[in-house]
Amino acid sequence: MHDGYTDSLYAFMPVWQAQFGLSYAALAVIRALYYATMGGLQLPANRLLSGWSPRAALILSTAIAVAGLVIMALPLGLAGLCVGLVVAGIGSSIQHPRASLLVTESYGDAARRPLGIYNFAGDLGKAILPALVALLLTVLTWRPVLGLMATLGAALMFTLVRLVPPVSAATESKRQRTISRRRSGFRILTVIGGFDTATRMGYLLFLPFLVQGRGGGLPTVGVALALLFIGGAFGKAVFGGLGVRLGVVRTVMVAEAMTASLIVATLFTPLPLTLILLPLLGVVLNGTSSVLYGTVPELSDGDTGRAFAIFYTSVIGSGGLAPILYGAIADHSSRTVGVLAAAATAVSIIPLVLALGSHLRSPAADATTVA
Repeated sequence: MHDGYTDSLYAFMPVWQAQFGLSYAALAVIRALYYATMGGLQLPANRLLSGWSPRAALILSTAIAVAGLVIMALPLGLAGLCVGLVVAGIGSSIQHPRASLLVTESYGDAARRPLGIYNFAGDLGKAILPALVALLLTVLTWRPVLGLMATLGAALMFTLVRLVPPVSAATESKRQRTISRRRSGFRILTVIGGFDTATRMGYLLFLPFLVQGRGGGLPTVGVALALLFIGGAFGKAVFGGLGVRLGVVRTVMVAEAMTASLIVATLFTPLPLTLILLPLLGVVLNGTSSVLYGTVPELSDGDTGRAFAIFYTSVIGSGGLAPILYGAIADHSSRTVGVLAAAATAVSIIPLVLALGSHLRSPAADATTVA
């Protein structure tokens, strides 16, 4: 639901532009109100709610997000819309680290695969809710649509009371003291997460232009993005299990090598073959995120909630900055060089994950799988 809220904002952008007479730059600022709040408050929100159970924190998170949607839906003009976006961003900033902590508390050392499923569930929300919003906007004005979204969130709050176990923060602290973690390993993991997201966002920046450069129109661009996202959702669902079976080091190395190879391949293949390759590229481009998320508890140095907050901040920040960097590279050279820079970022992860192996709980197992 929260990830669906986040991506549904794109469906409202053209409506808000027409309603308030906004420029594209102003639209970008309005979008940033939500994303900057969500990304920048991960750590403070987690710190303030560290004594709360994950269930209580998630209910509060959803309540704040719903309040933001209600404020946006009220006839308060552009100022009300901006305030509502900030409030909704505060709610979503709580959700990421606390939901990840809940999964970790519930499954303990076996949390890697469930974290991958949680990661995949976000993609389901991103696929379903924005499409539903776009459909509703054809028959309703935008304020009632926001009201319906808020109603869904209110229903979720009552569902959380019944479905989410009231795991205590004290239980998590006690469990974490039994696990040995290393701070430097977590720093490496955070850098890997940032680079992995940068690769993904960089390639997404250029993909529509690659398709158009081969004669594809806007419908073909939509198909290409859908194929990539479908593969990505599948990758997120299965890679958590692969990380358990094959080991983190081997899984990430193979995935990043395939990512770089397939990115380069799409520079030279004809359009039909590119469309065939995109689902496979989506699998490895997005799948590694589930492996990385699943490794956070192991390297969290005793405070899993804070570790997830730091990791999500790194990922969200990288996702915001990477397109700017790769776009600047392309502007000063060519689109091909920009795409190759994204592929090179994927390759740079390989030595980092090799360095990470010695910090994992069972580095010997990973070394065996690599050999």
